[in-house]
Amino acid sequence: MAGFLTSNTDYLTRSALWSRELKDVLLDELFATKYIRWLQDFPDGDLIHIPSIGQLEAQDYAEGQAVKYSAMDTGDFTMQVTEYLQSGTYITEKFRQDSYYTAELMSRFVPEMSRSLNKRMEVDALRVGPEAQTADDPNAINGVAHRWIGTGGSFKMDVEDFARARLALQKANVPMTDLIAIVDPSVEFTFNTQANITNIMYNPMWEGIVRDSIGTGMKFKVNIYGFDVYVSQNLKSGLTDTIYTQTATNGVANLLFSAASGVQPFVGALRQAPKVDSEYNKDLQREEYVTTCRYGMKLFRPENLVVVITDNTIADPTY
Repeated sequence: MAGFLTSNTDYLTRSALWSRELKDVLLDELFATKYIRWLQDFPDGDLIHIPSIGQLEAQDYAEGQAVKYSAMDTGDFTMQVTEYLQSGTYITEKFRQDSYYTAELMSRFVPEMSRSLNKRMEVDALRVGPEAQTADDPNAINGVAHRWIGTGGSFKMDVEDFARARLALQKANVPMTDLIAIVDPSVEFTFNTQANITNIMYNPMWEGIVRDSIGTGMKFKVNIYGFDVYVSQNLKSGLTDTIYTQTATNGVANLLFSAASGVQPFVGALRQAPKVDSEYNKDLQREEYVTTCRYGMKLFRPENLVVVITDNTIADPTY
């Protein structure tokens, strides 16, 4: 008498089972473009001019003498739409007919193309500031540096760097409101593992760091000298700078600035927001999808930007 056994009924069991789920890669959070002041009065063309004016000076006056007249300094800021991006993919008719994952796959096309363009815009937003500054130079404004190597050991970031950044912005007459710092994950690691963390943890702003870590998501739980601190791994990296005889290699440019309305350090123009086009190519028997966009970004107020270059190399654990 015979029954059903796995040894004699191979045809009725599946040797491999495929899930309906498609595994995604883990994605970083994107947020930097919200600190760009997007220009609205840019109806056509790809180059915009923004005139600038300086200040009038006060002079001593003596009774009976002719008044001295002076003109304000003027300048011309220009920004060009330089980036024209595209992201495209296709699916053949045969693949669409045969694939078990056709519906799930096609539903990802537009979101993934949009994500790829937004990722590129994020990287561009975080690089225009450091690239606009002069490398190997403190970029002093009103006698105070706006670019330097991290003052912590081994060119890491220290609390002192936040104090110095605040001073640099104050000396440049930047409002001390909506202060933002965008730092590399290695900076959060540095603060999480500071040997003297117990010396500052009793400050109410620092309570709970040892227990819960200094960051939550992409934002620090703490406010350091007025700066709300965010973490990003899209900062400009691979820098080699020598400033004040200190040289950082494999450096990353951490950014500190005020995001107060009207004084943001960066401006941009979105000539074409991401636009999706799709069509069926009968010659190649496939459905094609493409997303394109055009934009430009530039450092507008160099006085409202401090760059602290730190070494983002993290040593292996020691035992």
